[in-house]
Amino acid sequence: MKADRTIAIDVCNAVKRYGDFTALKTISLSIYDNEFFTLLGPSGCGKTTLLRMIAGFEDVTEGEIFLYGDEIETLPPHQRPVNTVFQNYALFPHMTILDNVGFGLEMRGKSKSEARQRAGEMLELVQLSQFAARKPSQLSGGQQQRVALARALAPQPKVLLLDEPLSALDLKLRKAMQLELKHLQRETGITFIFVTHDQEEALTMSDRIAVMSAGELQQLGAPTDIYERPRNMFVADFIGETNLLEVSVDQITDGRAICHLGGGHELTCNAVEGVGAGSRVHMSIRPERLYMSGEPEKDGSLHGRVKENIFVGTDISTIVALDEGPDFIVRTSNSDRGNKRIFEPGADMFVNMELGAARLLVD
Repeated sequence: MKADRTIAIDVCNAVKRYGDFTALKTISLSIYDNEFFTLLGPSGCGKTTLLRMIAGFEDVTEGEIFLYGDEIETLPPHQRPVNTVFQNYALFPHMTILDNVGFGLEMRGKSKSEARQRAGEMLELVQLSQFAARKPSQLSGGQQQRVALARALAPQPKVLLLDEPLSALDLKLRKAMQLELKHLQRETGITFIFVTHDQEEALTMSDRIAVMSAGELQQLGAPTDIYERPRNMFVADFIGETNLLEVSVDQITDGRAICHLGGGHELTCNAVEGVGAGSRVHMSIRPERLYMSGEPEKDGSLHGRVKENIFVGTDISTIVALDEGPDFIVRTSNSDRGNKRIFEPGADMFVNMELGAARLLVD
């Protein structure tokens, strides 16, 4: 991300307390103009609280929030140039779709004709023009979600806040809407701040992701950084599936760390700041970065026995018990390409690791 990009939202040392409970613990982050930015974390981590503070629905206990350089934490919600799409779409059941989209514009002082014209443009943007005369009850869940988006986009907010708007949709529709949302964000050029607890959703849609836990920011970065280079145990374990191994760091030479895990197995990986020789920490290895063979292929091949194969459609997950060591999960693509080799339960085999697959974590 270029340092000279315009900052849309700047959160500076923001704290939120409810009595003795601290929901947000000194959060600082910058969100860029025309960025699809996601707040990701489990329930209760503070992501929705932060979104509501940006919207003006929650007061800031300490710290500051700026929108395009202007301090906004003291402004009421209706004076902030942001709009919010909630989990509950809150459409007026007695109004047509066109009137639902135009209602907020009329409340902002637009004439009825101006509001209807703008509403029509927004329905065209979300590909619902043909349903303009229908009532919300006559639309599917995905269509109602697009109406809520059109209504939020109609006043041309500088920032659009989305609080888990896809959570009520079935899996197939949710995946389709993820692509539509990303397309809308690019087409409108509006900064989107999206809240979700779904890791795959965040990886699919985001330019950058802020991973949160217990009111704290755990890691901020592009999806590839978050997934391939997790900073700590929480991020590695929360984002996707991984093998978390407790290792001892024997020595560090030329930026490489030589580590041991149970059973005397040795693994080598890149050293990371904050982990020195003699440390006992955790290592993360993604299952898809491993493959199996009948013979050791390189230094660091780990001998073990297959416990179980689990078919999951696109992949096969194999649970391997290492000799005097932890269990490993190896994920193999369900295709005939690459290093595909499946061993039956009980078979002896070797687990091999792609270069750069292992990542030391700062616990």
